[in-house]
Amino acid sequence: MSYDVVIIGSGPAGMAAAIDCDKYGLSTIILDEQPMLGGQIYRNIEYVTSGRLKILGADYEHGITLADKLRKSQVEYRGNVSVWNVTRNGEVSFVINRGGRSGEKSQSINGRFVVIATGAMERPFPIKGWTLPGVMGAGAGQILLKSSGLIPNLPTVLIGEGPLLYLLAYQYMKAGYKPAALVSTTRFSDYFKAIYNMPKAMLSWRDFLKGLKLLSSIYIHGIKVYSGATCLELNGSDFLEEVSFKHKGSYKKISASLALLHQGVIPNTQITMSENLPHKWNENQICWEPITDEWGRLPESNLYVAGDGRGIVGAQASETQGKLAALSIANQLKNIDDFIVKSKQLKQTLSKQKRIRPFIDRIYRPKDEFRIPKGDDVIVCRCEEVTAGQIREYVDLGCIGPNQTKAFGRCGMGLCQGRFCSLTVTEIIAEKRNVTPTEVGHYRIRAPIKPVLLGDLANTDELTE
Repeated sequence: MSYDVVIIGSGPAGMAAAIDCDKYGLSTIILDEQPMLGGQIYRNIEYVTSGRLKILGADYEHGITLADKLRKSQVEYRGNVSVWNVTRNGEVSFVINRGGRSGEKSQSINGRFVVIATGAMERPFPIKGWTLPGVMGAGAGQILLKSSGLIPNLPTVLIGEGPLLYLLAYQYMKAGYKPAALVSTTRFSDYFKAIYNMPKAMLSWRDFLKGLKLLSSIYIHGIKVYSGATCLELNGSDFLEEVSFKHKGSYKKISASLALLHQGVIPNTQITMSENLPHKWNENQICWEPITDEWGRLPESNLYVAGDGRGIVGAQASETQGKLAALSIANQLKNIDDFIVKSKQLKQTLSKQKRIRPFIDRIYRPKDEFRIPKGDDVIVCRCEEVTAGQIREYVDLGCIGPNQTKAFGRCGMGLCQGRFCSLTVTEIIAEKRNVTPTEVGHYRIRAPIKPVLLGDLANTDELTE
């Protein structure tokens, strides 16, 4: 089956792109890994209770408007599917998930254009003990809150930096739970480094005030905050028992059964990398991002990227990027009369929405010690249990890039296909070789980009009604 537009992901970028594609009269389908609309940012938005809505706030509530518009459109939505391959000419292959596993033959559809709106994923936080039971990402904690209203019932410490960490602490407090502590790796000097970006950030004063409200609420409610923490370790034998770190020159220990780690998010580039499309190293956000034109189109392909998968911009700007991609596609297929006016308006809106981003990137820039493990015993590749020390030994033996680590010790060859270790491996090798991440490069991602059963691939059909 063929569509004008196939959209992968139903977060703010995916929903906005789909709504506008439908408005322009384009046949559109959304393929989504989740069983419900919303992506990670608006997860469970159609089924959220009024009580939970008060906890999650107005920014989350905005997702209801997008979901309502989408449901009233002619856009076809298929949830609970895993996209395992996308080609440059618009062929998308996927399987339907059953009970957490793929369980039907692989299907394929064709789009004259494809919008990749797969968003972001949490940055790896490779420190001692990060693989212990009882340690998880702050994003996972928020997913549980959005999906089921679950909050911790054990002593919990939030660790790291970035807006999501403070937002989650604030939401927990509104839900009636007080974390044991917030261990922040943001230093006082980080604020001085961001002064240059302050004037532009202040133009987005509403966002600025929201951030100040979060911080002040945390202090007002008496959550113990340790700022500028270093030498982080998560200790325990069979599960997490203690968080230790250095604060203001002395070592601290906090008993904890749950630690939520976070040091920002990075673009999900698995699909774009699987087609061997060009990517660049973003030194400000310390990650790889696809190279696109101003509309989000990838070179020599029918593929667009919209949202945080193109570079971290936040929910509002992701929505606008989805609209820009839809407008560009519609103009190529239908020649929009007021294309120039609409594109100018959207680009101006996007520029305003991104004004605060350099300030956030500067203040919450992840520290070297929490991206590049100094201890050789720290596990980097969780799937294959490869340590930082082993990767450094590979370099001593002649390994020059991430793809070679696969041959030396299966690093990056597990089920996640490098999602959790890719950036860390690149930076460890770059530091060891004393070169830039750009020179080191990244993993070569190959289909299937998500785990599927061999039987699914053996029975591939084109999607029919």
